[in-house]
Amino acid sequence: MHRGILIAALMLFAGSAMAADTGTRVDVDNGFTAQRDNILKELGDGETYSEIDAADREKVKAALARITTTLDQAGGVDQLGEPQKVAVFNDQELVNNILTKAGENSRLVCKRVKKTGSHMSSNQCMTVAARNRAQEESQEMLRRSPPRQMPKEGF
Repeated sequence: MHRGILIAALMLFAGSAMAADTGTRVDVDNGFTAQRDNILKELGDGETYSEIDAADREKVKAALARITTTLDQAGGVDQLGEPQKVAVFNDQELVNNILTKAGENSRLVCKRVKKTGSHMSSNQCMTVAARNRAQEESQEMLRRSPPRQMPKEGF
């Protein structure tokens, strides 16, 4: 019996932990104006969403402006009609998806590395996106370089 209660409590805790980590950045039901201002500030600081490109930045700003206009015209979330709710929901999802992806790519990862021929270690810090770009560039350089041929015997 205690085991069943323990399992139920663990499932409840795990479910609430997973629900808390949905990557939601915008929720129009909970103080949208403060959320919008915070997102715009983070977009402008050049650090929080450093890996977001200009086109996605503009998409986020445009979606936030559309949500603001729709909420102001209706007088709040409760007064939205069904077509307006759908439009606000779609803009909200657009913002959440772009910012979640950009946040993951902007995460700074540090690693201890030893330089070739040295016993000295140093910290190497790069964003996830920069690390992926460096890996892809290295692989592409190896693909483009011609294979080396072994020297023939007798020379």
